[in-house]
Amino acid sequence: MEFLQIEELCKVYGKGENQVAALDHVSLTIEKGEFAAIIGSSGSGKSTLLHAIAGVDMPTSGKVYLDGQDVYAQSKEKLAVFRRRQVGLIYQFHNLIPTLNVVENITLPILMDNRKVNRERLEDLLELLGLQDRTTHLPNQLSGGQQQRVAIGRALMNAPAVMLADEPTGSLDSRNGQEIIRLLKESHCKYRQTLLIVTHDENIALQADRIITIADGKVTRDERPVARL
Repeated sequence: MEFLQIEELCKVYGKGENQVAALDHVSLTIEKGEFAAIIGSSGSGKSTLLHAIAGVDMPTSGKVYLDGQDVYAQSKEKLAVFRRRQVGLIYQFHNLIPTLNVVENITLPILMDNRKVNRERLEDLLELLGLQDRTTHLPNQLSGGQQQRVAIGRALMNAPAVMLADEPTGSLDSRNGQEIIRLLKESHCKYRQTLLIVTHDENIALQADRIITIADGKVTRDERPVARL
């Protein structure tokens, strides 16, 4: 079932002779529940593509449909609500609020929506992320790996339909990076979410159901890794 549909997506920065095409007529479909890795060199357009899917960076032209909904046909207000409720976005750097503790950072999207926190889901996430004994800690009291876990919890708290991770292990050491990928894969399976990860790490990409290579703003390869025993 086609869950995410991208049609002729273009993103151009600058004007005249200074124009740069970060995305050049990209078309893709992603199945519901699929785990796809997006790879490419720096400046290839992979992060731009992820942010366009997330509703964060409006494309110059083209369409993004998520579960049949035209993402950019909405008003700015509805687009903001869409991002909070339907998309879980994880960056390389955690972007946590330094004055909020672990639970407050995780539940922030719910509180911004003036909705009641689902305590059962919160406890479930804290257990999944191994943060049960860190609930009142501030970000500066956590390790880099723990901070990234909080960022994952925040992205998952709204039970989004799709998880988008932009180099989620880029600022972590190898051990913590492997743990973050394990957690993303576990949440992907547990909550049956569609998962897209932008990465430079071939080992991470090979764990995906599908590897999409971007170069010069275009999809140059789209393949499935050899099945792992």
